[in-house]
Amino acid sequence: MDVVENHSQSSNAAFIRKHAAPGRIGLSGGRDWINKAIRKAQAPLTNDGHRSLWSHAFVFSEQRLDGHWWVLESDLDLRYRQIRLGVQENRADRYFDDELFPNLAILDFGLDEAKIRQVQIAGLDLLSGLSSYSLSELVGTLFAMHSTRLRKRDNLLAKEGALYCSAMVQHCYAAAGVEFIPGVHGKNIAPQDIYDSVLPHRTHSLIRDLGISSLRRFAHEAGELLNTPVEDLL
Repeated sequence: MDVVENHSQSSNAAFIRKHAAPGRIGLSGGRDWINKAIRKAQAPLTNDGHRSLWSHAFVFSEQRLDGHWWVLESDLDLRYRQIRLGVQENRADRYFDDELFPNLAILDFGLDEAKIRQVQIAGLDLLSGLSSYSLSELVGTLFAMHSTRLRKRDNLLAKEGALYCSAMVQHCYAAAGVEFIPGVHGKNIAPQDIYDSVLPHRTHSLIRDLGISSLRRFAHEAGELLNTPVEDLL
């Protein structure tokens, strides 16, 4: 994986406008309680055991005549009076809020035009079919994170015609013959899995929230203090 780190001073809007392209994958890490819960639940998948940087995944569709980038995603959209659940198409500027979404990544798996088209068509098929967001499948994925054996099996709480965010992204990419984590069932794929995929890809990331809890940070700093020679403290 070729990682390109971006300075935290960059705005979300500038970051997205610079790196968005059709078929690329977007990841976000939010600060509200739902996003924090999803990030924390993925701790078994991270290398350091801390909460994940990521809570949501989506696919960049195209830049329209209105000049805006549009994304395809499966989401629980609670911002409006009418709650929207499932696969939907939104402007990418919903992720322009630097405070609400401190972490962003855009992943380029180097798809050619034919495969990009396959990804886009798969996403639009889900959109036209009104595929719903599956909370039960998300719970099933959270259970499976603790077992290599379960991750290779069908999602324990799978539902027909339903996909949560990263499972939707995997579904679209499967149409182009891409599996992010070979051997892991598509409906057990989490945002962290996509970020850590061993497949060749280029990652552009904007990270402001490392996901280390205050208690864990305090314990780490206290441990360093206890291991510091007395003469170095004087």
